[in-house]
Amino acid sequence: MTGQKVWFITGAGRGIGSDLVTAALEAGHNVVATARDDVAVTAEVGEHERLLALAMDVTDPSAVDGAVRKALDRFGSIDVLINNAGRFYTGFFETLSPEQVRAQMEVNFFGTLHVTRAVLPVMRAQRRGHVVTVSALVGIVGAPFISIFAASKFALEGWMESITPEVAPFGITTTIVEPGAFRTKPPKDRGRTVFPEIAIEDYAEATKKHTESVKGFNGKEPGHRKKLASAFISIVDMKQPPKRWVAGDDAVEGIVAKGRQLIADATAFSELSTRLAHDD
Repeated sequence: MTGQKVWFITGAGRGIGSDLVTAALEAGHNVVATARDDVAVTAEVGEHERLLALAMDVTDPSAVDGAVRKALDRFGSIDVLINNAGRFYTGFFETLSPEQVRAQMEVNFFGTLHVTRAVLPVMRAQRRGHVVTVSALVGIVGAPFISIFAASKFALEGWMESITPEVAPFGITTTIVEPGAFRTKPPKDRGRTVFPEIAIEDYAEATKKHTESVKGFNGKEPGHRKKLASAFISIVDMKQPPKRWVAGDDAVEGIVAKGRQLIADATAFSELSTRLAHDD
């Protein structure tokens, strides 16, 4: 579909979410911008005749269903879904409580599923649509101190890759976006980061070091968010959008290296790996 579209964006109250709202409006699209607090959306991007700001918690399926109904009442369709809402739980695995682990998955993974489950019937009825899910470099490349955040993004990667052929017969395309580090606005966006609850002596020194590193990096990330938002518009406007789009020099470098490592791992023990079939 070309021309004006209806975008449904989650996590639109700050960060790249609010930048995407502004970019989509400037490109001439209608935008449904959702956040836990709808006032946060208008505080960031202002009022606009083509903007519908809605309060919506992605972990509440009834709230999601209500937001989708309001979007249809206002604009009549949903052409582009941007699954952007998320939280960042950081810490060594053993230092994150079970409650923190579940909370991470509830927002980043299950919340994304709730929203997509509500929007797909609309897109199927239209026989068109584009589902864009924001993953991360760490959805491909794991790293210490972010194991649970990475797990939530790895889960999104597998789910998105698998539903792509499921929804393709209905004219629905999908794109996984894998950004590297993009600059935040400290201290405001620092609220997205949740640190560990459990103190374990063996991890104490490393936890302190990594925590200081995370806090020190906030506001110094190499990526430019407005450039990222502009690139999103280009991706969505493509006649054949990519199934994956890697965003940022750091992400390209990291994912290319991971790809090479996967090939090396797959071929390292070929005699063991390829002689496991039945002989008959």
